[in-house]
Formats: sequence, C-alpha cells, structure tokens
Amino acid sequence: FCGECLQPCLQVPSPLCPLCRVPFDPKKVEKASSVEKQLSSYKAPCRGCSKKVTLAKMRSHVSSCAKVQEQMANCPKFVPVVPTSQPIPSNIPNRSTFVCPYCGARNLDQQELVKHCMENHRNDPSKVVCPVCSAMPWGDPSYKSANFLQHLLHRHKFSYDTFVDYNIDEEAALQAALALSLSEN
Repeated sequence: FCGECLQPCLQVPSPLCPLCRVPFDPKKVEKASSVEKQLSSYKAPCRGCSKKVTLAKMRSHVSSCAKVQEQMANCPKFVPVVPTSQPIPSNIPNRSTFVCPYCGARNLDQQELVKHCMENHRNDPSKVVCPVCSAMPWGDPSYKSANFLQHLLHRHKFSYDTFVDYNIDEEAALQAALALSLSEN
C-alpha cells in the first residue's frame, strides 16, 4: 500500500490491514523498496502533454500539468436535464445522504460522513452499521463494522452512483465490465 492509503489505518487505536482486516503492528510496516524502484524507473506519457514522466512522479506532474488542467476545465459539468416537480419515488432508497451511525447527524453525503466521523468519532470503539453499505442493494442492514472508520476510509472514497447501475444484477454487471474491458484492449 502507498503511504497515503495506509496512513488512515495507523491513526486508529488498533490498526487493521486495509486488505484482510487483520490487526497489525505499525512498527512492523516496511517499505516495498522493489515497488519503489519500479515506480522510479518506469516512465509513461502524461495524458495531457504527453511528456514522459516516471510513475513515481506522475501524480505530482498531472496535478500541475497545464494541459491536464485545461482538459479538466473543458469537461462538461453535471446539470439536471429538466427540473421536475414530480415527487421522489418512495420505493427507491436514498443513496445520496446518510445519517451518522454514532450521533444521528443527518443529510451527510459520503465525503461529509467520512469527514464528520473522523472529526467527531475518531476514538469511538462502538461497532455500528455502515449507512452507505446498508443503503446498497447488496448491503446487510444488520452487519456492524468492527472498525467503522477504517471501513469508511477504505470502502467509501468514491460515490457508488458514478460506477454502479442499480438496475442490473451482479452477474450482468460483471459481464458488462468484462465486455468493456475487452473492447478497450
């Protein structure tokens, strides 16, 4: 894991591996020098200016590349096609805002929920149900996370709405992903 991804795991009382969820000793974390060496030796073109940059420096380069910034500025912004006065269907679960499982704070989107919990409940050892997971079709509304903060930090860094079609089942989603992968190669 890169330091940025591992850091949140180290900031809780009993760190758990972000992959297998087994407790680990932060003093025994080692740098993967072979991976660092590969990242420092392989070069790839920037998606904006096509300059060849080592993979270790790519993120930094892309964040300051004028061509990438220009491309991002030209990306269309999401706006509703037509405003509606229709009521929101009651049979569709709310997957946009959530309630804090610790204190009941309402109307938090995923990023706000993560920020709220990190700022207000960092040391709360209570096992709680993840409101994001329980709102998903595959979620178990009775499952309590052993370490909710680590779960939030590692499982909810993005909005599912961007990547998930809730109207198809898991098998159809897998087939669509495989077809898309094959068409891109």
